[in-house]
Amino acid sequence: MKNKMIKVLKKISTNKKAVMAIKATTVSSLVGAVVLSYTSGAFAAAADMSGVVNPIVDLLNQLLTPLLLLVGAAGALFCVMLGVKYATAEEPQEREKRKQSLKTAIIGYLLIFILVVALKLSMPVMTKWMTNASKGATTAPTAASPESGN
Repeated sequence: MKNKMIKVLKKISTNKKAVMAIKATTVSSLVGAVVLSYTSGAFAAAADMSGVVNPIVDLLNQLLTPLLLLVGAAGALFCVMLGVKYATAEEPQEREKRKQSLKTAIIGYLLIFILVVALKLSMPVMTKWMTNASKGATTAPTAASPESGN
């Protein structure tokens, strides 16, 4: 099973179309998240979203630290494994191919790690923003309210 997974990962990392598909999927997911974050302010204006937001934020806060450890350990192990394969390559073509695989793996590992850290650091800011957006919609005085002096 382990050897089969290694073969699949090797094929994916050396296939330029697969790498581009993964990059395109990642970029489109990020764009979708950004669009959703900007449009969610309109939904927050209509209702209090704390009942929906709080469980999701709690779940993410509980999962991010173990996720960082898992990504760190798996990425480091995978990079070491590719480094050993690169060091043991005998033919120049094979050596260059493994060198490129190692570079791609390191770049992917760093991107995933940076994105998880960015998510962990941005959670308090996003939570505060969502709370302020939902409170602002429910506490804004109307023109006919007694506080407005009409």
